This record gives sequence, C-alpha cells and structure tokens, in this order.
Amino acid sequence: METIKFKTNINCDACVAKVTPVLNDNLSIEKWKVDTQNPNKILTVEGENINQQELIQSLETIGYKATLVE
Repeated sequence: METIKFKTNINCDACVAKVTPVLNDNLSIEKWKVDTQNPNKILTVEGENINQQELIQSLETIGYKATLVE
C-alpha cells in the first residue's frame, strides 16, 4: 500500500464533508484523512495505484486545491 500526502485548502469540518464523497468514490483509496490543524492542511491518502493527477483534478472540480508533498 502506498501513502501519498497533499498540501490542500481543505480547512474545516464542512470542507471535509464536501470532499468525503469524492475521496470515498475513488476505488484506489483505501484510507484518507485531512489534518486541518496543520497549517498546510495535509491530506493523506493510502491505497494502491492511486492516480495523483486524477485525484487533484477531482478535488479541483469541487473547488479545492491539492499539491503533492515531496
């Protein structure tokens, strides 16, 4: 299983609620969480064969930005 981290602008519980269906519908993602206490609002996703670009684009469609953390 791979773990990928993204810097995002998902900054509150309402934001987390809005991204939940998008992240839950992604069959490559087994687990995810957003650290809204972190200044960079880190989204951590775990799964297999996660298409990073597709994930970033699906979040952008609902108004959120995500940048891969190296």
